[in-house]
Amino acid sequence: MSQFRKALLDILTGTRDADMSFADLQLVLDRLGFQLRIRGDHFIYTKDGVEEIINLQPRGGKAKPYQVKQARQIIIKYQLGGAANE
Repeated sequence: MSQFRKALLDILTGTRDADMSFADLQLVLDRLGFQLRIRGDHFIYTKDGVEEIINLQPRGGKAKPYQVKQARQIIIKYQLGGAANE
């Protein structure tokens, strides 16, 4: 299983919200077609057709749990997780 698929499954199942690496969350968002803009320590992800903006801030190499949950809700809402089957 690729790192992308494993990270996507971890996000979708909610098993690692408190222990998700920031790099894994970024990998998933990048592969799902989100565009990145950086302002200071804010990593801002947007995607055409997705109304919400995902604003991430790393904390010691880890993603904040509420930000992983926010990403999960957007992936599910817009049915972007189909890429897990690739």
